[in-house]
Amino acid sequence: MARVRLSCCIIAFNEADRLARCMEAIRGIADEIVVVDSGSTDGTVDLARSLGARVFHRDWDGYGPQKRFAEDCAAYDWILNLDADEVVTPALAAEIKTLLSITQPPLPAYRITMPTVFPGASRPRLWAESHNYVRLYDRRRVRFRQSLVHDTVDTRHEQVGQLQHIALHYSNRSIEHVRQKLDRYTQLQAKELRKSPLAVWLRLPFEYPLVFFRYYILRRNFTGGSFGFQSSHIAAEMRVKRLLRILEAQRQAGQA
Repeated sequence: MARVRLSCCIIAFNEADRLARCMEAIRGIADEIVVVDSGSTDGTVDLARSLGARVFHRDWDGYGPQKRFAEDCAAYDWILNLDADEVVTPALAAEIKTLLSITQPPLPAYRITMPTVFPGASRPRLWAESHNYVRLYDRRRVRFRQSLVHDTVDTRHEQVGQLQHIALHYSNRSIEHVRQKLDRYTQLQAKELRKSPLAVWLRLPFEYPLVFFRYYILRRNFTGGSFGFQSSHIAAEMRVKRLLRILEAQRQAGQA
């Protein structure tokens, strides 16, 4: 009985320090690795090719379009979508291999839980924040959204399964990396989000304390020491900046 072939799709930009760990973790389960690079200058492209990936270039214009392009480049319909800072654990790799060993998995899409690992750590902290997204799926039935900022698969009305084992998310290299990443993200959000100016002005005074509380308490960053505190502060600061950018974008649109 033939097993299902799997393409692993990774989008990348200046990920030479993290890409190898991501790729090595899925070498035993992926029949091919597709890397879509958006203009790296640190050797990411050469590294990806040296590790056996098929590499494509596409200028960056948002998360959804980039990931959909990667889907189109894949040779096989079943996709494992990863970012370069995400690492499949051996237990998850074994679970995926078992699932795809049959003629066709019972469901078209599966979620994978990804707890965040802070810089300098090898495992998630106590009560670490985690995301649970669809990352293993049949592109014939579900695809990534076209959204610039919403990095999610549109499952429509399809039933979605849950894989039991985890991948590790080494999301941030440093505090400065947190700031740079969130700053770029708020720029994209300001282009896509539409809110009334009155709603934005009413929200501004409460944005920082509410977002800080969400990250530091509800998302349990208080278990992450100084890094948890600083990253919560930056997240709240950047959300305020997002509101200001939305106002500016609307002002400029009104003058056009």
